[in-house]
Amino acid sequence: MSDKPIRILCVDDHYLVRAGILQIISFHQDLSVVAEASTGVEAVHQFMQHQPDVTLMDLRLPGMSGLESIRTIRHMAPDARIVVLTMSDGDQDIVAALEAGAMGYLLKDGPPDTLVQAIYTVHEGHQCIPPDVEARLQARANQPALTMRETEVIELLAQGMRNKEIGSHLKISTETVRVHVKSAFRKFNVHDRTAALTEALKRGIVSRN
Repeated sequence: MSDKPIRILCVDDHYLVRAGILQIISFHQDLSVVAEASTGVEAVHQFMQHQPDVTLMDLRLPGMSGLESIRTIRHMAPDARIVVLTMSDGDQDIVAALEAGAMGYLLKDGPPDTLVQAIYTVHEGHQCIPPDVEARLQARANQPALTMRETEVIELLAQGMRNKEIGSHLKISTETVRVHVKSAFRKFNVHDRTAALTEALKRGIVSRN
């Protein structure tokens, strides 16, 4: 094992969150935060400048999202080892992050030792998916997935559009919109728009932003 500490890039738009992570890591002599970033663009820049061993990445970032940052970093450095650290437990976000190239996915409300263990695990080249995140993925596997068009319709519903407005925006008939809405309701096992949007928010299909 190398005597050099594991070099870490910490990406989060909240200073207090970054300070908390630095505090946790400071208790481990074999870990070292070499750079911080508060935006996606800054994350990419700091990664390329410092070439960290492990990057901790929030998903909700101003401008370029964490997801876009992961894709960009992995495109430039395919071996980059990235752990998502976020408040979002929606299965849509989890799957998107893993497909983008993240090797770990942690929730911010987890215990500090989970974060430290994830850093070690990912640094060794292994994926790190805690039981609570794995449970969300398993639940998703047992649920029918929305089609791309159904997802678009739900996203527009979340923006407050009515069926006619959605049809005009997507250049489809109002009746076709109704078909997609009913199909999404059936897959969510709900009976009205409020319940459907609540489920879409829970699963990360739409966001609070």
